[in-house]
Amino acid sequence: MALILSSLSAHALDFEGSALSVVSETPAASTGLQAVYVAAETQGLTMVYTARSASSAVRWYRFSNLGGAYAEELAPQRSGTRVALVSQKGDMGYIIEEGTDRYCYWLVDYSAHELELTALGISPEQDCMRAVLELEGSAAEIPYYSINGRRLLLSRGLVLSYHTEEFDDSSFAYNTVMKTKTIDGIDRLLGVDGAYCSTVFELSGDRFLRAWGREESVSSPAFVPFGVDASTRASQAERDVDNEQREDGTDGLGGSAPCDITFEAVVTEGVVFKEWQISRSPEFSVLENSFNELAFDYTFTEQGTTYVRFVANNDAGTCEYIGETYQVFIGESRLEIPNAFSPEASPGVNDEWKVSYKSLISYECHIFNRWGTQMFSSTNPAEGWDGKYRGKYVPAGVYFYVIKARGADGVEYERAGDINIIKYKQGSGSGTAPAE
Repeated sequence: MALILSSLSAHALDFEGSALSVVSETPAASTGLQAVYVAAETQGLTMVYTARSASSAVRWYRFSNLGGAYAEELAPQRSGTRVALVSQKGDMGYIIEEGTDRYCYWLVDYSAHELELTALGISPEQDCMRAVLELEGSAAEIPYYSINGRRLLLSRGLVLSYHTEEFDDSSFAYNTVMKTKTIDGIDRLLGVDGAYCSTVFELSGDRFLRAWGREESVSSPAFVPFGVDASTRASQAERDVDNEQREDGTDGLGGSAPCDITFEAVVTEGVVFKEWQISRSPEFSVLENSFNELAFDYTFTEQGTTYVRFVANNDAGTCEYIGETYQVFIGESRLEIPNAFSPEASPGVNDEWKVSYKSLISYECHIFNRWGTQMFSSTNPAEGWDGKYRGKYVPAGVYFYVIKARGADGVEYERAGDINIIKYKQGSGSGTAPAE
């Protein structure tokens, strides 16, 4: 028969002869169906269409998976506006014509697709990214067909519940949570993404049995996690030093040596082997160092780029996690030495003698007066001389420094020179040498 489908609002059917309600679902408009009905069984079931009037002509057709073009006309029972079909086949489509209007439905006989949950096992063939379960029983998706014979699937709405570990960024930790997953159907194997802790899987359903108060459920044996996951972070200790030069263009980790960075990782239950790796090679072909702790502190003292990553494995060594690679860049060293300053003259302006430096990993400075008395010494390049000796400002004049230092790039510094103290406040300093 030729089909010309008009755009109509849904016209619901009524059902008689069953103690259990018929579950209805509205499919996509592209199917050409007003509704898909699921009956517990169709034997003894009566479908009832209510006509607009007792005199209007109503014709009823049935079609298979071939589509409505191959529909056969049926002989319904009619009494006034009541038009009924008794004990019709399930898993078939039905078309009702009333005047120029046409309504199309699909009727599912659930008894031909009965859910059977016998047992839920853990498959011996596990996947690193998901748990693999084996179902004994019958829980396949339920097919139905559009008016044009296109095969579609009706979800059973099975519910799988289990525990897993999820990463929480705010607390930087994996927390155990209950997860539920809705499943359309299962042939035999079921993959569950992200099952990262010991748990028991419970499968229940389906949504039709649930609607009829006959829901089934089955539980798995205890599951031991096979896959692994981890999260990492790195935080750099910042130095508030006004005379340390910054590395131009460095937005990430590193800068001026020595550079102190804390690396941390958190892992899921299945992780047994864990290692932080440090290498000068981005491919980690040669390791400079490694640490088995989840967290460690490291001081970078060598110029250039160093690469750091976290690696984890399960007990069998079959599932590996490789974290992001952190790049730590240490710039070349520098040392610039001022030759004058003016303590007391302008507070906060050039009132302290300090070197300007970058990436010095060792440093030793001594300052003497012209008689050879040591005025100041330090092993910290961030520390400056305030122009005092034994708590009192020294007189203006010429002083002498000796500096030995080594850079992260291997450069050795041996410097000596003059320091001029100038611009004292009036009346400050006597111009005499301090006592030795």
